[in-house]
Amino acid sequence: MNAISEIVKRVDHGRVLELNFNRPPVNALSPEMVRVIRENIASAYRENWGALVLSGRPGMFSAGLDVVELLTLDEDAMREFWKDFFGLLRDLAKSSIPVAAAVTGHSPAGGAVLALFCDYRVAAEGDFKIGLNEVQVGLPLPEVIYLALVHAIGARAAEKIAVPGQLVSPQQALELGLVDELHPADRVTGEAIAWCEKLLALPPLAMHTTRQRARADISHVFDGMDSEAHELMNRFWFGEETQEIMKSLVERLASKPDSSSTD
Repeated sequence: MNAISEIVKRVDHGRVLELNFNRPPVNALSPEMVRVIRENIASAYRENWGALVLSGRPGMFSAGLDVVELLTLDEDAMREFWKDFFGLLRDLAKSSIPVAAAVTGHSPAGGAVLALFCDYRVAAEGDFKIGLNEVQVGLPLPEVIYLALVHAIGARAAEKIAVPGQLVSPQQALELGLVDELHPADRVTGEAIAWCEKLLALPPLAMHTTRQRARADISHVFDGMDSEAHELMNRFWFGEETQEIMKSLVERLASKPDSSSTD
């Protein structure tokens, strides 16, 4: 196994495949990380797994986009990143098999986004933060992500946390509906697997048909998405306001050796 593929570890749980994020220190979503997650999801479909679980390390699901690396990309490379990142969200939204997120700790921005497009979210109790804080770092919340947030927690609640880019505690996330269960950190992945196994024990045709209907609204938002959406994200990313905020963020992170370059 090469070094790149090891940033996502595959763990066999019978009919359930766990994709465990393993990119220290905070599972930041670099272009390679996004690509490897997509490759593993595609492989899971080909291998006929019954369900998927996305998990992180204790205390950290994913801290979001790897801003340090992404700031080194030119416009063409960044456009390709957006294409791949939204492709990953499409893979999750349109997944033919159930996908649960084992939110093992902090999950801001891109980390929360990945969890949001899963069918079910099991989160760790503790002093963690989860949420969509894109506005705070100079990025508008893309329409497809906002609509997925509305699907999860309702329109008014989505507005109240998305516009200010609010991060919330696991308990607040549970009350909002942003996560579905809370457990001690060492039980989170096991409970996500158990949820998948309960679904797989149901009559398969009835379960899969109903699941597709229930998720149709977040699945169909990708149907009309084209290169214009990636171009729009690029315009914001390379805009003066966003670049200034991102570079300031990187400077702050550089002063903390144990932190990482994420949004």
